[in-house]
Amino acid sequence: MIVPVAEEIVTGTSGEDPAGQGPDTGAADRIEVSRVIEASPAEIFRVLCDPAGHVAIDSSGMLQSAEGEPVSAPGDSFVVHMDRESLGDRPMGRYDVTVTIRDLEPGRAISWTILGTIRPPIGHVYGYRLEPVEGGTRVTSYCDWSEIDPRYREMGLFPLLSDAALKATLGILARTVQHS
Repeated sequence: MIVPVAEEIVTGTSGEDPAGQGPDTGAADRIEVSRVIEASPAEIFRVLCDPAGHVAIDSSGMLQSAEGEPVSAPGDSFVVHMDRESLGDRPMGRYDVTVTIRDLEPGRAISWTILGTIRPPIGHVYGYRLEPVEGGTRVTSYCDWSEIDPRYREMGLFPLLSDAALKATLGILARTVQHS
């Protein structure tokens, strides 16, 4: 049986200050969402380190399949076969990206950059932070585009995915971990 878990948006794209703690200067360059998942950090981390796990939990429909071994250190990489058609926003069709791990702390954090068909690389970062809490693990998913190449900033490409899409991925992650 799956028990509902709490969800909250930690930071949005609007620059608003939902907690009333003053201006959030990084909000325009980052989306974060959190959810408590009834699983251990190790169980969740195992899914996040596995290329097939990325495909299994993707809510966008863009990730079609992946090739490579589970990652275990910064610099490790794997290939994801993508299809942008599911978003219906840009006529990119099918293409491959290389996911390269930027940060990896077992059971605590993982982040990565993406090298696709666009050069120079865009420079955005996706990641997860895991924190043990009563009843499971608080999982925070984020997309950070604060250090993207200026030409892409001028194009207004970000955010590529909404906070709702990140929240949906956390829901799929919860279902995936609880059924494995």
